[in-house]
Amino acid sequence: MPPDGSDARLRERLVAGDGDALAEAYDRWSGLIHTLALRITDDAAAAEDITQDVFVGLWQRPGAYDPERGALRTWLCMLARSRALDWTRRREARARYHAVAGASAAAAPAYADIDEAVIWHTETKVVREAVRALPDLQRQAVHLAYYRGHTYRQVALELNIPEGTAKSRLRLALANIADRLAAEGILER
Repeated sequence: MPPDGSDARLRERLVAGDGDALAEAYDRWSGLIHTLALRITDDAAAAEDITQDVFVGLWQRPGAYDPERGALRTWLCMLARSRALDWTRRREARARYHAVAGASAAAAPAYADIDEAVIWHTETKVVREAVRALPDLQRQAVHLAYYRGHTYRQVALELNIPEGTAKSRLRLALANIADRLAAEGILER
């Protein structure tokens, strides 16, 4: 903790809902957070989003910061680093997905016979329908995690639920999808 206790006082003000405290924290550290995020992601738009996300998180959950464990600046940098690394991992995963999807799409018309093409397209349709048939809460979690590339933590924040609840919803959703695919004869269980 800083010798003057300014981080603890700033935290108290944030917990009390003092918007000026958030502006003060933002003015003090947003440049640092943005620079850190930019170095990790090498993407200006992502760095801006991460900076905003870090400060929105501080505003929504100021009690998550503990001045006894370190400086607010350090804690904000840790959040930014974590979110930037998550963003980078998602970008890499999307690139791999698009490479595979592009290869699959290119390969689709080259099926040896029409039966294989029909099966491939039918399976894709059944998966989409299985996702659409999920209960709303599970479908929202699946959309965020698998279509938008969010982590469990980001799904939890986006839906304003505990991280464990986000994990449970995703597990249930995947089990429901697997059951539907098994019922359609696409997946063996």
